[in-house]
Amino acid sequence: MAMRKREDSPEVFPNAAGIDIGGSSHWVALPKGAAEEPVREFGTMTDDLHQMADWLLACGVDTVALESTGVFWIPVHEVLEQRGLTVWLVDARQMKYVPGRKSDVMDCQWLQKLMSLGLLRAAFRPCDEVCVVRAVARQREVLLTEQASWVLRMQKALVQMNLQLTEVLTDVMGLTGQAIVRAIVAGEHDPKVLARHRHGRVKASAAEIERALTGNWRDEHLFVLQQALAMFDSLAQRVVECDAKIEALLRPLGVHEVKLSGPGKRCGKNTPQFDARTALARWAGVDLTRINGLSVTTVMTILSEIGPDLSRFASVKHFCSWLGLCPGTKISGGKVLSARTRRSANRVRQALKLAAMSLSRNDSAIGAFYRRLCARMDKPRANTAVAHKLARMVYFMLTRGEAFVDQGQQRYEEQQRQRSIEALRRRATALGFQITPSAQTL
Repeated sequence: MAMRKREDSPEVFPNAAGIDIGGSSHWVALPKGAAEEPVREFGTMTDDLHQMADWLLACGVDTVALESTGVFWIPVHEVLEQRGLTVWLVDARQMKYVPGRKSDVMDCQWLQKLMSLGLLRAAFRPCDEVCVVRAVARQREVLLTEQASWVLRMQKALVQMNLQLTEVLTDVMGLTGQAIVRAIVAGEHDPKVLARHRHGRVKASAAEIERALTGNWRDEHLFVLQQALAMFDSLAQRVVECDAKIEALLRPLGVHEVKLSGPGKRCGKNTPQFDARTALARWAGVDLTRINGLSVTTVMTILSEIGPDLSRFASVKHFCSWLGLCPGTKISGGKVLSARTRRSANRVRQALKLAAMSLSRNDSAIGAFYRRLCARMDKPRANTAVAHKLARMVYFMLTRGEAFVDQGQQRYEEQQRQRSIEALRRRATALGFQITPSAQTL
């Protein structure tokens, strides 16, 4: 019996090209018949990228697919997009299974083939104004992380001199800790004099601080402490410069008039030095800090990563799936093999999970929901579930422009009580019984 000849699949993007990104060169593949030489290699210089764009436009290409390889794809993406081409940034995991021997030439050809058949999906990339704010916000996070590492070096130098400042102070770089460290660097080594810098809110007494500051004043450790403090102050100045740059970038983006209701949340040490709450609310059109657990720093991370426009996501389920907060769907033969969320380095996901951890003692409906989940599952899973709930709130506020109203812990617990009563009544009715409330519950 003769086999039926398989028809070719219809092309969704017939004028699509594929680019294999590299550190020293880029390989470009065109559809068959678009040029005499369908595969060409281009350099990474700016004039090479413009030659690539001229060649693509001359061959009638309107859509380009390229892999997200490190940061090498960013100049290519920007140049091609400026020249009017539609650029699709593709996840490298979609290109994992390449038939035959893997090479740069075969990668770009396989990428072009999959793109022409419509088998690839474009990754989310915000608009240019969001990318500019995102770059500075990420630089600010890098500086804060580096600053924390120098705090650890200061603590190490203190411990090597047997100055147990961490045993009497919760935060070494708080008001009392900074005053003591700066006095030590300035040359003061008398424990009694150093203990006078104790703030009134410190739980440890002056005698305990004096006892903790009695140690061995070695010159090499004092030198390391001085260097670490200088680096800490230098990074703090760089953070202030980032705050000024972010404020300047957010000023023209604040086109919405938003009336802020209620006082803001308590500011931490890493909070921006300007009125970021008002600037972010004017940019987004809503005040996301009204959601319990979301601080100004968390909201700035969210908006700088995704922006206020979430129209690229078809629904809230697509948004939560992009964040990696949805359960997995590993099913075989009708049996669920795993429902764990996938691993992701998404910065918005990490910010929401940190915000969820701060709700363990929060007197709100979301805090009561978090504690209720912790009673029946482990805390990491409960943390992910609460982060998923926060992500849904953020999506609805940004897409609908609705203000967040907290129902409170008492209202939430009353709703859970009514649901439990209704469940008991349905269960009793199914078994042929009837529930009668006692006089104490009426």
